[in-house]
Amino acid sequence: MSNNDSCDENSYLSDDHRSSSSQKEYEDHEQNLPAEVVRRVNALRNLQVEHHKIEASFFEEVHALECRYLSKYQPLYEKRLNIVKGIYEPTDAEAKCAFDEDETDEEVKKAAETAEKTDEQKKEEEKAVGIPEFWLQVFKNSDVLSELIKEQDEPVLKHLIDVRITMQDEPQQKGFTIEFEFTANEYFTNPTLTKSYELRTGPDVDEPLSYEGPEIVKSKGCEIHWNKGKNVTIKMVKKRQKHKNRGTIRVVTKEVQTDSFFNFFTPPTVPEELDAELEDSDEMRMLAADFEIGHMLRDSIVPKAVLYYTGEAGDEEDGDYDEDDEDEDDDEDDEEEPEEEEDEGHGHHHHAGGRGGHHHGSGKHGAAGGAGGKSRGGKQGSGGGANGAGQQPECKQQ
Repeated sequence: MSNNDSCDENSYLSDDHRSSSSQKEYEDHEQNLPAEVVRRVNALRNLQVEHHKIEASFFEEVHALECRYLSKYQPLYEKRLNIVKGIYEPTDAEAKCAFDEDETDEEVKKAAETAEKTDEQKKEEEKAVGIPEFWLQVFKNSDVLSELIKEQDEPVLKHLIDVRITMQDEPQQKGFTIEFEFTANEYFTNPTLTKSYELRTGPDVDEPLSYEGPEIVKSKGCEIHWNKGKNVTIKMVKKRQKHKNRGTIRVVTKEVQTDSFFNFFTPPTVPEELDAELEDSDEMRMLAADFEIGHMLRDSIVPKAVLYYTGEAGDEEDGDYDEDDEDEDDDEDDEEEPEEEEDEGHGHHHHAGGRGGHHHGSGKHGAAGGAGGKSRGGKQGSGGGANGAGQQPECKQQ
């Protein structure tokens, strides 16, 4: 047998690397393999680990290259922001897209320009500054993000004026941060909300053969300083309570968590260790979905925002999924609770606070305590939502 301690003879039969059917098939086949053949297979697996190490170096250089090129994109993003905010008015030359115009388009445009405009249209044009609700429309044109946006979120997202990416490329800290800048509003006092993602670019030490490229292993949101009565992640519901002894019924009002886009800033905590039961839990699916949204924002939505706004771009792989015709019942605001003992003199309203979570799709969890989609060059999980609770770090103030 081999003296190479880096690879156990039968470790490749693990469920972590193959489906159970493939594992059973190999187990049956392995019974007929000579021991020397098993040794050679293990030698190939060790070669694969070395291949992954080289591949990891490649991806580290790609990440460093992305960080360098982000500075080249910055002037374009700043000009985009100034146009959206109405600080800068494009010149006629800048506003003409020669690549998608033909004679017919020109004729239609000239006819529209010379058409008589109503007084109401003229007033709308006069008061329009920049591109109103630009980012709200961008998000609504993303199939994944639009499912996270609830009715109560839209008035808040109308104040979203910019979304930008910063990259981290330190030896012990690689990742990216998404910054959401808002105009002053009645909902919260933070000028900027942040969501940070930590990347692992190399193979996991405990499971090197599972490497498929860089992956997100952790995300961290921020605390939103909601103004009183303006927290859109909770709702007030009335519950009927029946006294166990007297049989009297009273109605109390409670705070309960509710679905909201802003739950994105309170992701679940990545567990230190995963067991089989936890790997298939709703929490891990939400983590994987949260990680996938982070990748989508960084790699597609933020760089191509105007194409999402116009509908010329959209989420990838939409055609791979069929729509579910079954409608889910809406949550009832009025619920009757089981009988419970109530002390006299405690008829005031009860409040149970908390932030809700989105359940949107699922994703592939990463190995060894991580979960999530891959970066460029690696596989990605399906889109989804995120939720969570607990104290979060302060948002970056600008």
